[in-house]
Amino acid sequence: MTAPAPIPSTTTTAPEGREHSSSAAALASLVALLQLAHSGELAAAHAYAGHAASVRDQDERRRIEEIRGEEIDHRARVRAMLDTLGVEPDARRERKLRRIGRTISAFCRVGGWFGPMYGAARLERKNIGEYERAAGYATAAGHDEFVDDLVDMSEVEWEHERYFREKCQVHWLWRVFPTWSPPAPKHTIRERILATTR
Repeated sequence: MTAPAPIPSTTTTAPEGREHSSSAAALASLVALLQLAHSGELAAAHAYAGHAASVRDQDERRRIEEIRGEEIDHRARVRAMLDTLGVEPDARRERKLRRIGRTISAFCRVGGWFGPMYGAARLERKNIGEYERAAGYATAAGHDEFVDDLVDMSEVEWEHERYFREKCQVHWLWRVFPTWSPPAPKHTIRERILATTR
């Protein structure tokens, strides 16, 4: 595995030392989130392949295949960020998430219509926040060049969550399973990130 990008020293005196320590912590958090996202998108690509194949409605199948393509694109963009930082994906997590994605893919083929839709909605809800947090860490770590891509990916995940959630809401099981509040409006993602850079 390629060594991580050099971490700023934390031994300098305050206040400069505090700034360097904060930047180093932000960089470490950014790397961890990017590695997690890279593996997560691999799992999503496998899962959505099975999900798309499992639905009968052609419009649903086309949309899920489109979402799968967007997750693959996210994985490539995250890999480019890791390459810029001189960091490799986490090999053990890659193997684990590949297995999980394939398991979900198989489940989708036998798990009915609601289960895969519900699971996808919950996962996409989580992904919105992860990319948003990564954008904040990128800013704090001095990698503003990543922010636009990370915000864009968070906004795309917002659209994914909305699609799957709205599908679930028309099914009677939505009243039985635990639900969640819709995320804040999509435009607020970028607004929140910009507010932290002022």
